[in-house]
Amino acid sequence: MALASLPRAPSLLVQLLCLVLLSMLCISCDAFTAKDYSVALEKSILFFEGQRSGKLPSSQRLTWRGNSGLSDGSSFNVDLVGGYYDAGDNVKFGLPMAFTTTLLAWSVIEFGSSMPSQVENARAAVRWSADYLLKASTATPGTLYVQVGDPNNDHKCWERPEDMDTARTVYKVSAQNPGSDVAAETAAALAAASIVFKDSDPSYSSKLLQTAKKVFDFADKYRGSYSDSLNSAVCPFYCSYSGYQDELLWGASWIHRASQDSSYLAYIQSNGHTMGADDDDYSFSWDDKRAGTKILLSKGFLEKNSEEFQAYKAHSDNYICSLIPGTSSFQAQYTPGGLLYKGSASNLQYVTSTAFLLLTYAKYLDTNGVSVSCGPTTVTAKSLITQARKQVDYILGDNPAKTSYMVGFGDKYPLHVHHRGSSVPSVQSHPSRISCNDGFQYLYSGSPNPNVLAGAIIGGPDNNDHFADDRNNYQQSEPATYINAPFVGALAFFSGKAA
Repeated sequence: MALASLPRAPSLLVQLLCLVLLSMLCISCDAFTAKDYSVALEKSILFFEGQRSGKLPSSQRLTWRGNSGLSDGSSFNVDLVGGYYDAGDNVKFGLPMAFTTTLLAWSVIEFGSSMPSQVENARAAVRWSADYLLKASTATPGTLYVQVGDPNNDHKCWERPEDMDTARTVYKVSAQNPGSDVAAETAAALAAASIVFKDSDPSYSSKLLQTAKKVFDFADKYRGSYSDSLNSAVCPFYCSYSGYQDELLWGASWIHRASQDSSYLAYIQSNGHTMGADDDDYSFSWDDKRAGTKILLSKGFLEKNSEEFQAYKAHSDNYICSLIPGTSSFQAQYTPGGLLYKGSASNLQYVTSTAFLLLTYAKYLDTNGVSVSCGPTTVTAKSLITQARKQVDYILGDNPAKTSYMVGFGDKYPLHVHHRGSSVPSVQSHPSRISCNDGFQYLYSGSPNPNVLAGAIIGGPDNNDHFADDRNNYQQSEPATYINAPFVGALAFFSGKAA
């Protein structure tokens, strides 16, 4: 019997060696599959239903939410019902909402074909805010309504949007009180949305584009920052720190892409240099549009070899090179765990927007068989995709903390999200009103949020990859629409790849 068992020893050794080899091979395995990205994509779009203001449709999937803000605009005798709450409060801020709309639309424009099962939900998310922006743009001639809700009073309460009883103050910009930044971003949003609906709803698309042109003309004619016009109503919450020039160039670029109207090309050529086209900038956000504009305009040079856009290709290359470690132009900061790091407040907004730009530029490069020269280093479209994937995977859980920063995705994710509607018992489970002050018990509670804000991406970890799952730490635990919007495009890209 002993002799008969001898052949088994080599067999065990072989099995052990195979396990070791497999574990070594998995070091290079992808953290997530196309199916994983598809699940994350669905949740990322679903998140926007949790941010809806207004009368909810029968198709509402996050059923713990209810109708809210049904009288918005009534103090000015206008209809401003609808739109999105920006983050964890109950204010409708026009600048970040418009940027969210632009980026959601851009996600569908570039990567809609990669998300066939979710493209209708993505379009619905775009339309929800586009409808609101149309109202805000057309309700009163010569006026753009840019905000509903006084943030200073709103932030003194911790209330569900269904219960809010703080003043729904309406803020606007006009010829006398200009807001070129918020108006031009609104024009960009409407123009980008018009592309999304060009085939499926031509009439709606045309209305969006025509309104975009009027709003842009208003923004350009009456120049000034909405921060100066509205002061403490928007600052320090969404001050236009970068000024309004970047939005004017961004808005013109989107209207040109949507309409191919040569007058906007002429505007870009005449004003680009004075509106930030030559600036070296390494962030892309609701405030600063310069990097996004360069990537957007580079498409014209890459696809049509249009000399008018050649400089934007060069500037886009500079931006890309600044993000790639090991190149001579590298300037970005990364955490020890590999996360792009721009600032302590809601850092993941920069990560998702950067990942989206990397993938969009990779698409443009790959389509036209072009690469990027970063000094002596050649950076290919594949390299950009790899860099973007690292950021996407980090957010989804491939990080030192082994936690997903998307609520509801993976086995471990934030439970104490800084979000009023998610942290207070829902109107379904607690029908009676929860007042302004009574709600604070839920802000300070150590219990997990009773309502899962599925798909929400929160502010994220610090520069050492540390994250505190603490509802009071809004810099790390608060979600925002503009964090998710570009992530929709990034997830669509990877969900469309073979597993």
